[in-house]
Amino acid sequence: MWPRFSRETSAGTEDDFIADRQAMVDHQIADRGVRDPRVLGVMRTLPRHRFVPESAAAYAYQDRPLEIGSGQTISQPYIVALMTELLDLAPDDRVLEIGTGSGYQAAVLATLAKEVVTVERCEELGEVARERLKELGFDNVRVLVGDGTQGCPQYAPYDAIVVTASGPYVPDSLRHQLSDGGRLVCPVGPREAQRLVKVVRLGTTFAESESIGCVFVPLIGKEGWTE
Repeated sequence: MWPRFSRETSAGTEDDFIADRQAMVDHQIADRGVRDPRVLGVMRTLPRHRFVPESAAAYAYQDRPLEIGSGQTISQPYIVALMTELLDLAPDDRVLEIGTGSGYQAAVLATLAKEVVTVERCEELGEVARERLKELGFDNVRVLVGDGTQGCPQYAPYDAIVVTASGPYVPDSLRHQLSDGGRLVCPVGPREAQRLVKVVRLGTTFAESESIGCVFVPLIGKEGWTE
């Protein structure tokens, strides 16, 4: 599945991480209620340690977010799995991700869907993620740099949208880039604490529901927080 990447880091070889990855899925994800077998499958196989700084590779499968530079983080594994499950992806779906970060969430999405467009505000992070995804053989991910709160209208509509930073509300631009029946998952609330919100577009209306509490880095942009 992963045709091109180095199998060795200073923290060990790819094989050294297999047990950690299985334990991550069993105890951090499945035990907390994530049931989608496709989501569990990709979390069991995707080399998360390749998406963090090499100095943090030994901690890649722990139950916590990790810093990846530029004031950003790679999300806790459970949160990645839960948000992906909430999107209810189909193999032919086109997905928009806001907040590329390390590229890990984009890789999860790209394994489960047909195409992923991901927008990163920080040019340096976007370039690193683009090269990493290319190295790992993901040719169905398009990495762009810009204001993610505005989405990416040039490739809309999307069957699913996931936002990996927290805003004070769900950006209207993102709502209207959903296809009919499209799903959006976004952390919403004050900077200190948020809840995951799922939006489903039903023609010209939008149905909302809430999931768990969470804490994300702020969503910066025209329809988010000011820096």
